[in-house]
Amino acid sequence: MRYIFSLVFVLALLTGTAVMAQVPEARITQGNFQPMPIAISNFHSASAADEKLARDIPGIVRANLERSGLFRPINQNAFVQVPSSIHKEGVRFPEWRATGSESMVSGSVITDSQGKTRVEFRLWDVLAEKQLIGTAYTTTDSNWRRIAHIMSDEIYKRLTGEDGYFDTRIVYIAESGPAQRRVKQLAIMDQDGANNQYLTNGSYLVLTPRFSPETQRITYLSYQGGKPRVYLYDINSGKHQVLGSFPGMTFAPRFSPSGRKIVFSMAKDGNTDLFEMNLSNRNVRRLTSNSAIDTAPSYSPDGKRVVFESDRGGSQQLYVMNLDGSGLQRITFGKGRYANPVWSPRGDMIAFTRMYQRKFYIGVIRPDGKGERLVTNAYHVEGPSWSPNGRVLIYFKETPKGNQRSARLYTIDITGYNERWLKTPRDASDPAWSPLNP
Repeated sequence: MRYIFSLVFVLALLTGTAVMAQVPEARITQGNFQPMPIAISNFHSASAADEKLARDIPGIVRANLERSGLFRPINQNAFVQVPSSIHKEGVRFPEWRATGSESMVSGSVITDSQGKTRVEFRLWDVLAEKQLIGTAYTTTDSNWRRIAHIMSDEIYKRLTGEDGYFDTRIVYIAESGPAQRRVKQLAIMDQDGANNQYLTNGSYLVLTPRFSPETQRITYLSYQGGKPRVYLYDINSGKHQVLGSFPGMTFAPRFSPSGRKIVFSMAKDGNTDLFEMNLSNRNVRRLTSNSAIDTAPSYSPDGKRVVFESDRGGSQQLYVMNLDGSGLQRITFGKGRYANPVWSPRGDMIAFTRMYQRKFYIGVIRPDGKGERLVTNAYHVEGPSWSPNGRVLIYFKETPKGNQRSARLYTIDITGYNERWLKTPRDASDPAWSPLNP
């Protein structure tokens, strides 16, 4: 399709431009391109009982694709066929082309006598007048939103060539109360903010949750009982398990790509170094040993290297090294301080927080230290986490409100385009993106 080549070409230009030059000063770089026009029709329903789902499912698909910034859903007032007409007559391509759409989504919803719902959808190339995808799912009333997210992922992948990220969840810290007595709870929700749940009751402090990239488990740092302990939370069983007590720990561990190990920093013998734990036998080995403060490690996608922050060069900067300690390389040299590095699932970028002249920035840099680019800034912005396709970042921003504070979650494309507020029931911080749901 013509617009697929156009999008890939524009993104290559944006990424190539970003990689070419270092950014010693703090400067926001933003991409800009025209999103793909797409028509998403309400689905055909065989009975009045299915009419709501026939509207709601494509509504979720429409919202997902529009929120990505890569798609522009056509206004439904311009549609030339109603769902029943598409179902009976087929797609009248010349008339859909007149709306400006280059692709189109149609579908149907049918519920049988046993309460099982069959949802079918088709993605059409309006320009070439052919079907690109045709898929059907059987679901229940409680699972229809997930079906909509799976559809969104299929459409996204077919039209962009990249894996989608809509059938995922976000774990974060829900915050409430005055600034000096902040209540912090572990919470989880769908990537679009729906189905919010609280996983802890707020009677103790919790910080920095991290998702396993391979399993439905979360690590987080808890001060239950007044002591810093790392917990493992199994989403499927709902069980919390103490992983260990780590005095002096300030960040929860991060999982290895396999989910079988974790890497973390800990103060020991008067110094802060990096350690790795095997989750099957709880064996711990030290990764660094020097007088500097080494902290906030994150694995590379192949599990062979880590990126971390350290003051070993005299200021807080980012370093990359092999797990055996070899190949140590400093990758940031800009003014200010660098923190919270997180390796992209694609391996091509590392996200970070940068503090310079009383402002906070979120940026990305290549693992070899080239192509540093800042994508957003605020009074306080921190905690970047990657979508599973490495295309989008989520983070939190804080703004002062007199003696109070407000914390919100935001997402942004890695080009610095399409920053969006992700609404939550309460203030929110420390987000972490899940892998695609199994």
